[in-house]
Amino acid sequence: MTDIRFEQSGTKERNLAMELVRVTEAAALSAGRWMGRGDKEKADQAAVDAMRQALDGVDMDGIVVIGEGEKDEAPMLYIGERVGNGSPPQVDVAVDPIDGTRLLSLGLPGALAVVATAERGSMYSAPPGVFYMEKIAVGPAAKDVIDINAPVAVNLERIARAKDAQIDDLTVIILDRPRHQEIIRQIRQAGARIRLISDGDVAAAILAAMEDYRGVDVLMGIGGAPEAVLAAAAIKCLGGAMQCKVWPRSDEEREKFKAEGIDLDQVLTIDDLVHSNDVSFAATGITSGELLDGVQYFGWGARTSSIMMRSRSGTVRYIQARHKWRRGLGASQAQTTR
Repeated sequence: MTDIRFEQSGTKERNLAMELVRVTEAAALSAGRWMGRGDKEKADQAAVDAMRQALDGVDMDGIVVIGEGEKDEAPMLYIGERVGNGSPPQVDVAVDPIDGTRLLSLGLPGALAVVATAERGSMYSAPPGVFYMEKIAVGPAAKDVIDINAPVAVNLERIARAKDAQIDDLTVIILDRPRHQEIIRQIRQAGARIRLISDGDVAAAILAAMEDYRGVDVLMGIGGAPEAVLAAAAIKCLGGAMQCKVWPRSDEEREKFKAEGIDLDQVLTIDDLVHSNDVSFAATGITSGELLDGVQYFGWGARTSSIMMRSRSGTVRYIQARHKWRRGLGASQAQTTR
């Protein structure tokens, strides 16, 4: 008798996310050498160099839409750069060689190397000068109940009801920034718990959206616009939801955006941020955090911990790899799983 709950894996179908893991592993292995050394620039450069080289070997015709900056500011992984070996498929590529550069430079938990792809033309590209967005992100249970325009207490009440919980059962993850003083006050007044983080809201959004992780229920607050697209790619694979709005940093920036025709009231849903349903996402831990362990180095090589996801199948894989660059050290050091 066939179990109707089980669907046979389509193993003949190519899995681009598996190739992307090798890219994030390369970035993490290079960047991890700079953990705690206080030099964000050299750490970032090491990750960029390794990630760019690894991308050359991926079977894809990619264009960077979320990257290190415009061509005149970044020599590699700039917006508009073509990556991959030119073979199909044609994809948009979003990269963050280090999500949490400050975390890495100070030896703090939670730094990641991240790459995502989606069908060509499907990833949101923020207008020039837009650097920040207001965000709310949740997992599958609450994906249909959030509203970024609703008061904080209303969203928390809806999320709690969707999860068959009380508001004081919920944990909100939010960046520890002065701009969040008012929203933190409202979360506390509503009765939810709060986890403040110093950096790394891509990982935070993933934690909020994972069904099998119970430490965080919702991401709220204002963070980077590029990070919103990367987080949306992961959340699409996880079946959760995300809503964002462009956030001006000052009254002058607000007026500038309005003059340029940017709609500050527009709510960007997860389908606006990534409207393809063929999304691949990969991340490798650089410093150990709740999502992934960081890189561990040995005389014979290193160990890495990665996660990869696909939206089409909803599959999430955790990959523990040993990278061996000294041979003949005995059977206790397993061969590289790459």
